[in-house]
Amino acid sequence: MTALPALAYGKPAATALQMQAEPNQVQNVTVVQGDGYATLAWTHVDGATDYQIERTPVAEDGTPTGNGVIVGVWRPNRQINNDKPTFADAGFAPGDRFQWRVRARFGTEAQPYSAAVAGVTKPHWGDPNLPGQSLRTQWEQTLGAQYTSDVNEYAYTAAVDELSDRVRVTEIGRTVNNRPINMLIIGYPKAPATPDAVAATNPLVVNCNVHGNEPGDREACLIMARQLAFTSDPATLDMLSKTTMLIVPTLNGDGRAANSRGNSTGQDLNRDHSLIRQPETQAFMAMVRDYRPIAGYDGHEYGNSNTGDLPMLSPRHANVAQGIFDQSQDMIEGHMYTQGAKDGWWACPYGCTPGANVGLGQETILRNTLGLKNVVNSLLELRSSGGPTRPNESNTANNRRRKTYSGLWTFNQFLQYHVANLDKVTKARAEAIKFQSANTGQIVLEGSREIKAYPAPHPGEAPPPVDAPREENIIKHAPCAYKLTEEQYNGARTDGPGGQGATVAQRLAAHGWKVIKTADGYIVPLSQPERGLVPLLLDEQAVAGLVAGERIMPTVTGTRKGALTVSGVTCIADATVRGAITVKRGATLIATGSTINGLVHADRAAGFVLTDSKVNAMVNVLNTNGPVIMVGNKISGPVLLHGTKASGPANVANGVVGAPLVAGNTLTGLLTCTSNEVKPANLEVPNTVRGLKIGQCARL
Repeated sequence: MTALPALAYGKPAATALQMQAEPNQVQNVTVVQGDGYATLAWTHVDGATDYQIERTPVAEDGTPTGNGVIVGVWRPNRQINNDKPTFADAGFAPGDRFQWRVRARFGTEAQPYSAAVAGVTKPHWGDPNLPGQSLRTQWEQTLGAQYTSDVNEYAYTAAVDELSDRVRVTEIGRTVNNRPINMLIIGYPKAPATPDAVAATNPLVVNCNVHGNEPGDREACLIMARQLAFTSDPATLDMLSKTTMLIVPTLNGDGRAANSRGNSTGQDLNRDHSLIRQPETQAFMAMVRDYRPIAGYDGHEYGNSNTGDLPMLSPRHANVAQGIFDQSQDMIEGHMYTQGAKDGWWACPYGCTPGANVGLGQETILRNTLGLKNVVNSLLELRSSGGPTRPNESNTANNRRRKTYSGLWTFNQFLQYHVANLDKVTKARAEAIKFQSANTGQIVLEGSREIKAYPAPHPGEAPPPVDAPREENIIKHAPCAYKLTEEQYNGARTDGPGGQGATVAQRLAAHGWKVIKTADGYIVPLSQPERGLVPLLLDEQAVAGLVAGERIMPTVTGTRKGALTVSGVTCIADATVRGAITVKRGATLIATGSTINGLVHADRAAGFVLTDSKVNAMVNVLNTNGPVIMVGNKISGPVLLHGTKASGPANVANGVVGAPLVAGNTLTGLLTCTSNEVKPANLEVPNTVRGLKIGQCARL
């Protein structure tokens, strides 16, 4: 057996050589260095049931400086192409030198080791002599012995911000104990200056630490922020020029300081993203509303030692639009599993082992909340202990290093997938927004899509349990809106910290929903982009609801001959109106899935909602005092939107909540928008206009 010379880090290892192979001896071992891991690959031995990977520290001349240790076990359920085994060895201190050997096993019978392959692992990313690149987190400085404290995090992110034009750090909120919740905004050549400017770049977001005692992803996020801020790699800079990366290192700062799962009130924040009872989750949802990420990852750790390295799961609530679910699955199964097989990481469905009661469809969980907000996304669970496939990780520092660098790998792959598939992701999002705004199909109050075992047929692989909707949790005929009383909408709440919570009005505003004020209450239309989430908070049968709103059912269906005058609240659904529609002062029109053969005219209405409809005439919306929603329509005449007032609570009235929504429409004539208090928005879903786009709608 011939010892090979040491490798320059980052270069593929030479193929292991020997004069004559022994029976069943592993051949053609290669080692490629990554950030915090080394990818081993070898030629499959027929009949092998698994493989053991040995790592030995060595000096520059190849002399061992310590004992060889079995650090990994490759099993056939690790990857989708079992004929090309790979293993991502991790847990070592970056920059150290090792040699690796691999041996097959037939059952419990070990076969001869391969020839050894030596190499130097990559040091911590960044030239220690260059400003910015020389920054290190507390976790890096202690080689994983200590996690980064909040004080160190704030100093580190402030330094990254100061030294790089690509980065802007903004505070999106405060924890219960008044710790800042910061977000890094990273773009090239500069970070966009406003939320709208960020939204225009089709950004992606990583939420790094919602459970305070699961900090591995947080450390990965801090390292990734430095890489993106100071890299000179052309491919990375090209990706950053096409999108914006949003990184929230520590949503749960109080829980991280206490090393507790929940926040300082004991609330599991990942069961609060729809209800937003806590200031941390309210801050995150308001950020999603304002910055409008179209893809996301949510970082966690999983305590099952028999599972894969990187369990992942898509948004699976049954109300998530099909395209969002499919694209999320493609990101996981089509990209992460494939790249994991190349680089040696074991990605699998969350659970991965039989009997794991995890990965359900509750809308309170971030992956499901984001899916219901039309965000392509995935949960990420770093396996929190080594287990049978990583037997050397009883060492705490080794375990922490493997977790963090597997998270770093995932988030970098997420950026690559997002940029490579921007067209598909934006298309899925646009179609989801139009589908949800059409208020089409049944509503499921509890239940989720099935996740099949993938990749199959891998022994021991298991999907999360089936969470099929029950009949009593299905609304087959959806209402057109929910009506809330003054007390329900603006009344005091006791479900927050210290027995005081934000009002329903404030929470719906944080979600970004349009609400119409009427003479005797508040109307929340389902014909808006987050339709699938609205009933989960406002229906009387909701499992995790806020209030029991009154269902407002359609009042005009079928065919109506002649003109229609709207006073009060009129809901038109799946109808044909053979005449003009006039919306009187203070009235509200909600029309969806309908055909209107006449002028639609609203002047000083309380609210105006027109979605998924065909209008064979002009549409005038003038001086409306409340929300305007126009999504997914086909209109043959000109459209005039003039003098609308901002809607929503004062603190968000000038943002997307207060803006008229004009998105995904196909217009034959002019689109004219003038003198509206807030410029109309399209949520990055463009309109197709054959005529001119004039005034405030010029860029819609």
